[in-house]
Amino acid sequence: MRVEVTHNPAAQRFEAALDGQLSVADYELRDGIMHMTHTGVPLALRGQGIAAQLVRAALDHARAHGFKVNPLCSYVRAYMQRHPETQALWAR
Repeated sequence: MRVEVTHNPAAQRFEAALDGQLSVADYELRDGIMHMTHTGVPLALRGQGIAAQLVRAALDHARAHGFKVNPLCSYVRAYMQRHPETQALWAR
């Protein structure tokens, strides 16, 4: 399922609204590093690839703006480990 992901810089998160429910990928931006702190998808929407789309949008944003990524969220960490094309973004 494809969802529309939007960036909400005021809330420091990427969002996807579906069926009246909000899925998010939260971050904190400090010193050129996007610290990915939490990815949340409501229980009724899980298993549809929404979290992956949120994280992909966040990583694309980081790449476009020259940010590194610190995957504090276990989902983001696992996503980056599974996708070698994201390794250059990793703030180690």
